[in-house]
Amino acid sequence: MDELMGEGAARGRLGARSVRTAGWLAGGALLAAGAAWVVRGVWEIRLAVAGEPASGPPDQGGGVHRPLNGLEDSYHVVTSLGGGVAFVCALLFLAWLWRVRDNARVLSGRPAKYLGIWVYLGWIVPVVNLWFPRGIVADAFRSTAPERRLPVSVNVWWVLWLIGMFGGVGLVSRDSTDEIIARAYEEVWPLLLADAAVVGAAVAGAFVVRTVTAAQVERIRRERGRGAARQPVGAAGG
Repeated sequence: MDELMGEGAARGRLGARSVRTAGWLAGGALLAAGAAWVVRGVWEIRLAVAGEPASGPPDQGGGVHRPLNGLEDSYHVVTSLGGGVAFVCALLFLAWLWRVRDNARVLSGRPAKYLGIWVYLGWIVPVVNLWFPRGIVADAFRSTAPERRLPVSVNVWWVLWLIGMFGGVGLVSRDSTDEIIARAYEEVWPLLLADAAVVGAAVAGAFVVRTVTAAQVERIRRERGRGAARQPVGAAGG
């Protein structure tokens, strides 16, 4: 309770905004997305074990698609639900990222290294999306806690994210769901490796959110304590 009051007081004095709830939501959403990809991997294993039906893959070329069997249809449901969870996760993570970037600017008293628009565009603009999002997180942490080393989880998260994103069968894939089903029938291991990278990135990302959030909460409390110590006795007493 005292921590929440301290954070609120510092927020009013410094202009920093509460980051605790945003961190909880973003971290929880990342873990939920990771769980969704675990389920997706389980369904791909089930497809591989069941084997391709005698009628061939769902997408038979030339615009011809055969009716899906029960397992294939359920995989469509799993991937759709996973996509929905990932979308919500992205919204919550971006909201958290914007907040910690803004707080870091206020706490450090210097402009952020990256313009605010890159919080969003940094993920989709080619080439810069290879390092801008990581850079925004790293800059927010270093501005908040300059005396501390960048957590290892930041680099682990980013490497796994890039593998899962650009591995060809992960988050970004030009193949339709039916084509992914065909891949599961033919060779499931590349799909499972991409899924593992996504799950690992989600878990590491949750640690990143927790660490950066905790650093900002601690810094806000410390700044609040310093402000109270500098406050004249008469003013402190009302």
